[in-house]
Amino acid sequence: MKRFDDETGPAAPAPLAPLAEITDLRVEVGGRAIVEAVSLRVLPGRITALVGASGSGKTTTGLALLGEFPAGARVTGDVRVTAADGLVGYVPQHPAAVLNPARRITALLNDIAHARVRHLPRGARRAAMRERVLHALTDAQLPSPATLLRRYPHQLSGGQQQRVVLAQALLLGARVIVADEPTTGQDALTKSLIVEQLAAVAAQGIAVVLLSHDLDVVRALSDEVHVMRAGRVVESGPTSRVWSAPRHEWTRQLLAAQLSFTGTAGGAETGPGAGAETGSPGGTGSPGRTGSGDRSGSAAGRAARPVVRVRDLIARHRDGSRGTSVTVRVPELALYAGESMAVVGRSGSGKTTLARCLAGLHRDHDGAILLDGSPLPHSLRDRGRGQLAAVQYVFQDARAAFDEHRPVLSQVARTAVRLRGVDARTAETEALTTLLRLGLPQELAHRRPTRLSGGELQRAALARALLAHPRVLICDEITSGLDTVTRRGILDVLTGLLGDGDDGSHSGGPVEGEGPALVLITHDLDTAAVAHRIAVMDAGELVEQGPAERVLTAPQHAFTASLIATTTRAARPTISPHADV
Repeated sequence: MKRFDDETGPAAPAPLAPLAEITDLRVEVGGRAIVEAVSLRVLPGRITALVGASGSGKTTTGLALLGEFPAGARVTGDVRVTAADGLVGYVPQHPAAVLNPARRITALLNDIAHARVRHLPRGARRAAMRERVLHALTDAQLPSPATLLRRYPHQLSGGQQQRVVLAQALLLGARVIVADEPTTGQDALTKSLIVEQLAAVAAQGIAVVLLSHDLDVVRALSDEVHVMRAGRVVESGPTSRVWSAPRHEWTRQLLAAQLSFTGTAGGAETGPGAGAETGSPGGTGSPGRTGSGDRSGSAAGRAARPVVRVRDLIARHRDGSRGTSVTVRVPELALYAGESMAVVGRSGSGKTTLARCLAGLHRDHDGAILLDGSPLPHSLRDRGRGQLAAVQYVFQDARAAFDEHRPVLSQVARTAVRLRGVDARTAETEALTTLLRLGLPQELAHRRPTRLSGGELQRAALARALLAHPRVLICDEITSGLDTVTRRGILDVLTGLLGDGDDGSHSGGPVEGEGPALVLITHDLDTAAVAHRIAVMDAGELVEQGPAERVLTAPQHAFTASLIATTTRAARPTISPHADV
């Protein structure tokens, strides 16, 4: 990706005419400015990044290029799109929200491709459409695109859904693409491919507006960065300059809060696995307690038996007229009270399917899932209230998990009413306490979900699960769409839950005995590093598991090694060919 971010280098080329431009934009909702005095120019072949905390105004600014604003918003300023035919593509943070669940992927993409082949003879259109669709899916880094075309959106992982929406934007032929967290929930290998693809898109003269919390991606990909806070741009400039010499305190905080497992392998300084032993390899042959029994003072070392044990799990997916296919095989897995396990792997590797089996959301599976030694029904509908409360799931797409017509607070409090029998007033008080601890103030708690950012809704979803006082808390990519400061805070809260006992200070209420078993479904090895143990999945198989430090520093499986190597490369600074070195 060629950048032009050196202010002291060779003579700059002739100025490029912007494909889109925002001047002095102000967006006010309910008497409060959510975007204030924002200006930016979107140039052909360049990648312009907007970074900042959840709710800082990034998405509102990006959507302004599409002419989309919140309902009832008062808008001033100027937004111009000068690109040919005025088309602006949009890749949203929550892809499930824009994919029709009742239609197969092939139909969703053919709708767009059809408009691009109307000039062809009627007999040639079908083949041309299919060629364009397969090409777009390949460009979006989706393997086996012909197979995926037969599936429905809910049969894809979150990362696969994200890339389908990117394929839609590529099919549209837009000259400006707004990518809202395009690498959210992506594994390191896929993330690097998405970075390459977006760079290739820009190389075709397409302007890309990148809205992202992923600072490694922003550093590697963008030409210019705008740092936002509370609706305002507090710092702008060439990416290399902002990274090497940030001028605003908030920019410095964002950069300083980045986690790096390469610097503190296994969470040695920040995670609950601090001081973990490295003597036991804990590979695939020794699941369950492997490597955790020696940890001084750990909940796992004190537990007599696991909270949940998985035995000989084989999960299947239905594939239309072709019947079913095996997608996940897990011979043995154990979760202990007060212990965290990170499940990592590429998008589509089976991580979410495994988690959904634990929660009763995927019932088409064989094998046993035992809660305190007793079998859990395969289906959520067959589980009792105690079993439902015991295993709680926080979804990757928090927006899709909330009713947009009801205030967030009432939906969070409802969990305590339904699953624990708490009265409504007590439940609301508990909900407010938990939301505040997770960084969501009372003012936001009383709003409807549509008026909260993706990161704010993610915190609300976590609070809702905690109000059940679960024995097992499954978090599916819940930090992937958060800024570095908020992500660090959420991880601190989650790790604090593990040893809480019954003081209730972290979860908004008492937790009987030790803290819950925590399952972190994640593509991010920096997030996985704070866990006690890591399980690695590839192509539906559990290929490795063991203590976090050992897995991250001495992986035993080739796939684990490649995942770590790719993440390490992505964490290195990308030097512009025009940088002043």
